[in-house]
Amino acid sequence: MEGDCLSCMKYLMFVFNFFIFLGGACLLGIGIWVIVDPTGFREIVAANPLLFTGAYIMLAMGAMLFLLGFLGCCGAVRENKCLLLFFFMFILLIFLAELSAAILAFIFREHLTREYFTKELKKHYQGNNETDVFSSTWNSVMITFGCCGVNGPEDFETAPHFRLLHSEYVVPEACCRRELQTRDGAFVSKEDCLMGKDTYQNQQGCYTVILNSFETYVYLAGALTIGVLAIELFAMIFAMCLFRGIQ
Repeated sequence: MEGDCLSCMKYLMFVFNFFIFLGGACLLGIGIWVIVDPTGFREIVAANPLLFTGAYIMLAMGAMLFLLGFLGCCGAVRENKCLLLFFFMFILLIFLAELSAAILAFIFREHLTREYFTKELKKHYQGNNETDVFSSTWNSVMITFGCCGVNGPEDFETAPHFRLLHSEYVVPEACCRRELQTRDGAFVSKEDCLMGKDTYQNQQGCYTVILNSFETYVYLAGALTIGVLAIELFAMIFAMCLFRGIQ
């Protein structure tokens, strides 16, 4: 009876570790996508230290979970106490690190609000200054997503740096509609756009556009994180039970 229970525990341990392996692969894939994504999202990440750090933490966590799931599967199948103990200690550290990251994300959530981005845009945006990382990043975002400012073209009415450098223009050229929304895309009518004619401007704010674009992925990432944490918790329990059951 005890042997059957131990065998059952071993296979449950293998199954849970297989899910950890898959979860790690998913996080690794998402982390790589965020960092190398060619659509402009990587530039948003690079300009925001919090997002930049978070992307690399996700990448590192994905790689560790990927390796850990593999080691856990090997430890369960081979019934190796040393591997199981190493697995338990390592996954406990990862579990605590992920929990800490979730708490920090909750604490610093105000840095991702509409008001925060609006304030930063008005404070730092300089127009078509490609030597300024902040401005060039915003230009890439506005061109890629076909949007203008955080809330709309009105954001630039009270942007001091932009108004000082481009007092003759109502909006930056990144807000102008293009036949194809890329840097090389031809403008529909650049002069009319810069002079303030709404027809030739992208009227939607980037906050709403990006939020709508990534809303599904945000919920998916949140659900995935909760799932991974739950699986890790069960895996630790099974690891200790299996460790105690092996002679």
